[in-house]
Amino acid sequence: LLEARLRLRTKLGLPADSESYTLLIDAEKACFRASRLTKQLLTFSKGGAPVKEVCSIKELIEEMVGFCLSGSNAGYRLALPDDLNAANVDKGQIDQVLNNLLINAQQAMPLGGTIVVSAENADISRDDETLDQRLLSLAPGSYVKVSISDEGMGIAAADLEKIFDPYFTTKARGNGLGLTTSYSIIKNHNGIIVVDSELGRGSVFSFYLPSADLSLENADDYEKTAPVGKSKILVMDDDDAVRTVISRLLKGYGYTVQCTATGDETVQAYKNAFDDGIAFDVVIMDLTIPGGKGGRETVKLLKEFDPDVKAIVASGYSNDPIMANFRDYGFKGVIVKPFNIEDFIRTIESAVHS
Repeated sequence: LLEARLRLRTKLGLPADSESYTLLIDAEKACFRASRLTKQLLTFSKGGAPVKEVCSIKELIEEMVGFCLSGSNAGYRLALPDDLNAANVDKGQIDQVLNNLLINAQQAMPLGGTIVVSAENADISRDDETLDQRLLSLAPGSYVKVSISDEGMGIAAADLEKIFDPYFTTKARGNGLGLTTSYSIIKNHNGIIVVDSELGRGSVFSFYLPSADLSLENADDYEKTAPVGKSKILVMDDDDAVRTVISRLLKGYGYTVQCTATGDETVQAYKNAFDDGIAFDVVIMDLTIPGGKGGRETVKLLKEFDPDVKAIVASGYSNDPIMANFRDYGFKGVIVKPFNIEDFIRTIESAVHS
């Protein structure tokens, strides 16, 4: 909610070259990152099925490295090619992986040093005689390889075999969940994470993610440009403050908006408009409505009289299977709270034109 309010004020009220605009953007990034990182234990304990979208891995790295290492005694260097492939990932979960690996690298160098974050496009083929045997579990195809190296003391060979085990740690203040969570996330993205280390020589953690069909340039366009139409939107959320913020946001982008608080109100409002021949183009529904029908139940009722309803499910509970498999439940799109405005608008437009 805070993130949405910040974006609303920024996009609709402040000039882009003002100091307030810059401060709000910085505050927004901090809030958004904090929101993502609080889901780490949930991801580990309940699986946290990824809610994927095509995005630029290069941008994720550039944003996370500066954020994570700000104020530390570790320097960093980026080696990221301009033609790096896009990937279909859960941004929040990949942020967790980057954050965990960067913190590990920083803590491995208590006296300071340089962390190198590099990435490259990698092709996995069974015919490649030089293929790392640890990568045999990957399906053949194109991948994005991300590596984070440090100049620390390295990891003993005996510990390397246990490095991804739950609660295993060599740190006095560690809990042993960071690498376990990272391993689980990458595996759930059909990738793999490996480590190379030698005592006295530092460590290199590398993870592989399947490439999307878009190049970096196309992924940038995909993320940043979203045509805004004059569509009619119905918003269902039990929180009055959320309804107000979303309504003002969408109206600011030129949409016509009506809000409802319950599943029954949503069904009635949609049916009235449908019968009058002025149906809603998209319905955005909160997944959970305390004491009432949430998005899952409501979309079924809407489909009874309009099989072509275009519905988007929204929730902060990204570990719910509906969020990761929304199409199986009759939805055209998914929005994870707190949301990014560009992603929000793009999801709406994608549903409108589906």
